[in-house]
Amino acid sequence: MNTDPISDYLTRIRNAQKAKKKVVEIPSSNLKLRITEILNRNGFIGDFNVVDTANKQGSIVINLKYSNGSGVIIGLERVSRPGIRKYVPNSKVPKVLNGLGIAIVSTSKGLMSDKEARKLGVGGEVLCNVW
Repeated sequence: MNTDPISDYLTRIRNAQKAKKKVVEIPSSNLKLRITEILNRNGFIGDFNVVDTANKQGSIVINLKYSNGSGVIIGLERVSRPGIRKYVPNSKVPKVLNGLGIAIVSTSKGLMSDKEARKLGVGGEVLCNVW
């Protein structure tokens, strides 16, 4: 069993995109929903819906985006892992590919992209990089 839900989330998106799927269904949680909203806001995925299923958890159905037959998301990388957490101060929030990608940061003001964290002047735990 996978004990890291964020790694599972990223792997499901990565695998669905490699298989050229139009949609991917992921078990829902508030954290995964916030990450999905950030990816949508930054143009890496299409629309998404939260669907109630037979169990309490529900699931997030994400429409993947493609450009010229290849996925819009080139890479997904988990930075902070359960065993090795990666925290950064506001002055060291990373830029991914000189601003072409995003780092998703968990801050005291909630989950946000690296650009938003720099604008608000907050640091936190770097969850993943997307480019």
